Amino acid sequence: MAGPLTPELIQAEIMRQVAARGAGRSICPSEVARALAPEAWRPLMSPVRKEAAALAADGRLDILRKGKPIAPEAMRGVIRLAAKP
Repeated sequence: MAGPLTPELIQAEIMRQVAARGAGRSICPSEVARALAPEAWRPLMSPVRKEAAALAADGRLDILRKGKPIAPEAMRGVIRLAAKP
């Protein structure tokens, strides 16, 4: 993706992907990172997780661990991202 990766751009890609996946389905944060930088996605994992936490704190996104919503401050380990029901 061309241009600087701003927090707004990362958040927009997260919301685009969860909306495209549909209700009751989730995405992995790595899917967002890979969409934004296919050749160098690993360094984007922390920024993607940070913006996912911001979206969840705003009530726009659910962060899931083992299929259950968690608070953004409890985010660690393997997570998934889903649209709010």
